Amino acid sequence: MRLLYFVMRFVLKFTLWVYYPRFIIINRPKKRLARTIYMSNHAASFMDPLAVVARQAPIIFFMTRSDIFKPLLKPILWASHMLPIYRKHDGEDTKKKNEEVFEKCAKILKGGRSLIVFAEGFTDNIFIRRLKPVKKGAIRIGFLSLEKTNWKKKIYLQAIGANYSDPNKLGSDCLVSNGESICLNDYRNEYEKDANKVILGLTLRMEQEMRNQITDVRNEKMASFHENVMRITRKGMNAVDTDLRIPLLERWEYSKNLANWFNSRDVENSEELMALKKRLENYFSLQKKENVEETPMYNVISNNKKIWRNYLQLIIIFPFMVLGILHSYLPYKFIKSYVEKSFKRKVFWGSVKMLLGFAAIGLFNIPLTILMVKLFDLPTSVGVLYFLAVIPIVSLFAYKWFEVYNISKKMRDISRRD
Repeated sequence: MRLLYFVMRFVLKFTLWVYYPRFIIINRPKKRLARTIYMSNHAASFMDPLAVVARQAPIIFFMTRSDIFKPLLKPILWASHMLPIYRKHDGEDTKKKNEEVFEKCAKILKGGRSLIVFAEGFTDNIFIRRLKPVKKGAIRIGFLSLEKTNWKKKIYLQAIGANYSDPNKLGSDCLVSNGESICLNDYRNEYEKDANKVILGLTLRMEQEMRNQITDVRNEKMASFHENVMRITRKGMNAVDTDLRIPLLERWEYSKNLANWFNSRDVENSEELMALKKRLENYFSLQKKENVEETPMYNVISNNKKIWRNYLQLIIIFPFMVLGILHSYLPYKFIKSYVEKSFKRKVFWGSVKMLLGFAAIGLFNIPLTILMVKLFDLPTSVGVLYFLAVIPIVSLFAYKWFEVYNISKKMRDISRRD
């Protein structure tokens, strides 16, 4: 395990806990040396490898597209366990280049470590709860690795599903579901008779396994309908309009079952369902037009405002909020502005903000912490503890304070309306 990879795994456990405070892993792998090729969906670009790998035991190498391996980045990517995969449109001698990569893959798997392949090959421009067609590359790598090791080691395939309420929203949910592993060695005789048939069959099987681990709305046109039903029932995995008293596992199952219900019906030819789809679209469009949001309005209508509890929270948290703003507001605003101007595709925002924001807040506060230690003549250990524990906690308090303040203000505004 390379040092940077080890450090990143350690740091990411904390940053992911901050970004996704409700985080569940189903069927967590227990072995560090798993000799497995993990096939994952690719719902949220850079966030997927961070969310899938950081909290799980196996030592994993990432298969990623070759065009990000720029000369300056190569040492960092190498230290982060990343391997390039070359595609036809990359303008390289892809066959020869990939042969070299497959040699490395064989060595990695032979040594007991694992690979992760984001088998869809690309991410949607906007977050959609679906699985795109799966590529054959991961299974080809598995069999080629077995051939290079003379079938002496067992190599496995395993499906993974990364599920988010919203990958770009701080404080939302993440659930990672692991399928059952499949031993590729069991297919040796069939593979030696007809390799293409076995690769195709296993690709289709793994595609179904991956579908079982996620919410998969097959008809992309129905994705917004599925989301609106979750919002209005408050039972699913929407990032804002949901009942957080319902456990995340139950909300994930509701989201999956609802998608499967959509998939089993010819929704587009059902007058009743299409009328409901239109009513929900009109309802949420009207909210947007009137500058009203569903959750504050729901709380007002259902008499679930909890105004006094919110005010008490705001009063108690206020001193910590002020301290949190001092430590995190400037780097937070800078990173937010930089990322949203630099990355046109919103699907990159969450992961880049999380990583750069963590680094920026850390760098911003190093001189402040040193100044505090010198000014008040404090022991160095107190400064280190303050930097590692107090600053992150008060920064979270600041975020929470404004979250409570905003929803209280919106509920007050709605209560005054007709």
